[in-house]
Parts: sequence; C-alpha cells; structure tokens
Amino acid sequence: MTLLPIAVLISGGGTTLRNLLGKRDSGKLDVDFRLVISSRSDAKGLVYAEQAKIPTLVAPKRKTQSAEQHSESVFGPIRESGAQLVVMGGYLQHVLIPKDFENRVINIHPSLIPAFCGKGMYGLNVHQAAIDFGVKVTGCTVHFVDNQYDHGPILLQSVCEVFEDDTAESLQQRVFGLECEALPEAIRRYAKKLTLVREWNQEASL
Repeated sequence: MTLLPIAVLISGGGTTLRNLLGKRDSGKLDVDFRLVISSRSDAKGLVYAEQAKIPTLVAPKRKTQSAEQHSESVFGPIRESGAQLVVMGGYLQHVLIPKDFENRVINIHPSLIPAFCGKGMYGLNVHQAAIDFGVKVTGCTVHFVDNQYDHGPILLQSVCEVFEDDTAESLQQRVFGLECEALPEAIRRYAKKLTLVREWNQEASL
C-alpha cells in the first residue's frame, strides 16, 4: 500500500487535522503526515500533531518578511519533508503558492464557492452571511489553492439545507459534518489520480 505524503497547514483549533488523523487511524485515509505547520504558536492543532508524533513548525507572517520570504519559510520545510500534497486545515494566513506547488495545495472552505468567500470570510462570518442572505442551501468546497482568496479549481462540493431557525453556530456544525467527509474524499481522489498518472508514465516508458 502506497501512502500519500502530506503536509497540513493550520492556524487554530486543529479540528480538521484531528479529523484527518482519525480517518487515517481508522484505515479510511492512506496518508503519511510528514509535517504540520502553524501560523500561530498557540494553535491547539499543534498539540494533536505532537501527540501523533508528527513534526511541527511555527511559521508566522512577520512584518519584516516579504510575501516571497514568507512563502519560502512555509514551503521550504515542506519540500524538505517530501510531502506531495499540502492540505490547508483552517489555515488563515495568506501565503503565495510557489510554481512547484501549483495544483498541489488544497483548501476546504465552509460555503459553496463562489458564494460567501474571499477575504474576511472565515469561521462564523461565512455562516452568518449565508443566513443573512437567505439562501436555502449551503455546504463546503474543496479546491486547489492559488494566489487569490478562496479561488482555484474546485475538486468537490457537498451540500446541506439551511433551516429557518438556524443560527451561525448550528449551521457551522452541520457544514463541518460535511467537511469531515469531503476533505478526506478529495485527498483520496488526488491520490488516485496521482497513482494513475504514475502508472501511465511507467507504461509509456516501457
């Protein structure tokens, strides 16, 4: 069995990381966690990583750094780790995606992009915006990351209903339930496509 080497970027509670660890431990996700990078030293997700014996790194965006320097402080260690896919799990720091990681970084956003996304749209803000607008359905989106907020090719979306008595908190919980299945599925699809490409290249070289 081939495990997909991944790195995970976090900023806070680490619920997405915890979910991925649970999927791996239950045999539902064939990945090898090479590195967890946090934009904050007090992120609880670092505790989950350390408990799982995954190497960790704190790489905040410093005022003295250019965007390119910050990008290198994140992706340099990822290159060294050998990770082939980078998963943003609640990562709130904007970071430039270098050329060699184009279409190798994925993010999950708690809305149906292009709705309720962009700068400032994270956490409860997203769900309150959906309720205020009066939409009847919402959901989550897994997409490749480029250098714009919540932009890039979409891998998959999952949908749920918005109820009349929903609060931002109740809607967040329902959407997070979708996220817990959508992100692992997107990783599985990526790994499958990567395997097919490798097999095709091997056959082509014969």
